[in-house]
Amino acid sequence: MSTAVASPSPSTPDDAPPRDAASVVLIRDGAPGLQVLLLRRHQNSRVLGGLYVFPGGKVDADDAAPEWAALLDQPPAGLPARLGEPALTPAAAQALFVAAARELWEEAGVALVDAPLPRATDEPAEAAHSWRTRLAQAGARLTTAALRPWSRWITPRNPPVGTPRFDTRFFLACLPRGAQARHDAFEASDSAWMTPREALTRYWAREIELIPPQLMGLAQLARHTDVASAWAEAADRVPPCIQPEQFRDGEHRAMCYPGDERHPVRARALPGPTRLRLVEGRFEPFDGFEGWFR
Repeated sequence: MSTAVASPSPSTPDDAPPRDAASVVLIRDGAPGLQVLLLRRHQNSRVLGGLYVFPGGKVDADDAAPEWAALLDQPPAGLPARLGEPALTPAAAQALFVAAARELWEEAGVALVDAPLPRATDEPAEAAHSWRTRLAQAGARLTTAALRPWSRWITPRNPPVGTPRFDTRFFLACLPRGAQARHDAFEASDSAWMTPREALTRYWAREIELIPPQLMGLAQLARHTDVASAWAEAADRVPPCIQPEQFRDGEHRAMCYPGDERHPVRARALPGPTRLRLVEGRFEPFDGFEGWFR
């Protein structure tokens, strides 16, 4: 399997601002160590069809609705600081937390709430307002404390895999006790728990397809042996903002990240490689597979 290089969607001009999105890096402690949940998007999906991703999606207008305030475990006013983005309005920060939790519920069946939340069986994917209504009816609140901001990725112009541009906040979350993740069979066709190294190994063998935000996130998680270690790291730093810079490496497209000599941001933001190149449909570190772990 290989990631096809495509042109940006004609409905999303290259100069259009990126759309806000939220994604959840769901982790658990397993027998082989820390494991992360990956979902395979349906092959016919318009965005990232066939690729393995973390649960997530676009922010909806309803995610910023003032009615959510009564269903959160903390006031929206405190959420911009949690994100490390004090310039955000409380409503905009709320929308990112709500979207992350909503997408995790819709795509993986995992509810980050403080009371049991029955899942409907008559809808493959639920609208935001339906989910909000269900929380209210169950007397449950969304536990924003279960979402720890992890990183922010802004899709570059003319992205190598031809997706629309997104401004995505990634959140770390631990699988709640007693919960079981399962893909929705609507937006995703498969799901798997893997250690970060296993996922990167399977990617290198072309068994699964991934894109740079997931690849670099897995490289970062590979430094941790258990959930507690990753959770503590997320608590101790401001989530880095990653804006890849593209360049040519001979015949190959390549991109670099903060800390690379070609990137305008000199301070390193993430462990792992500071540049990747696209070779025969696969993003790879310049120094090969072990570059993910150096």
